[in-house]
Amino acid sequence: MNHLMIYTHPRKRSFNRAILDAVTESLRQGGDEVIVRDLYGIGFQPVLGPSELLGGVGEDVVREQSYVSWADHVVFIYPLWWTGLPAMLKGYIDRVFSYGFAYKYDDGVQIGLLAGKKATLIHTQNKSAEQYEASGMGNALRLTIDEGILAYCGFEVNHHFVFDSILASTAEHRQTWLAQLSERVRKSES
Repeated sequence: MNHLMIYTHPRKRSFNRAILDAVTESLRQGGDEVIVRDLYGIGFQPVLGPSELLGGVGEDVVREQSYVSWADHVVFIYPLWWTGLPAMLKGYIDRVFSYGFAYKYDDGVQIGLLAGKKATLIHTQNKSAEQYEASGMGNALRLTIDEGILAYCGFEVNHHFVFDSILASTAEHRQTWLAQLSERVRKSES
């Protein structure tokens, strides 16, 4: 299986980076192909330009679209900031998941053009999952990201893994999470 890892975190030594490394290693050990796109590392330009609204995309977007086309499974790894995607990742989606590539309308009916692809989301957050669920924000996240972006474009969302209370977690907790995550991602891809 071909896996595309869309990784979004500005720090090279973060728990998000440890997640990326653990999942990538596990998938490769399973004999799968993996491409990592570290959006900060490649200096991805997240700002949608005026010409892109009219359908003109640059070489950088064409390159990223080729990776998405290649992938059977796309894994998004990111921190939750202000109850949403980091601007870098949102800009990636704005530019790369463009009209005519990721979705289109046919007689007013929306069609997801990335059907047949699977997606897994892995995000970290500082609040507890219970706080997000109690406030309704957990459901809002699923609706806006899982459904409103990925399912809209045709992806089958396998799973949305949430690592919560990150600042309060211990090194032991994080090691346990990483050990469990690799197996869970492999199971969720099939």
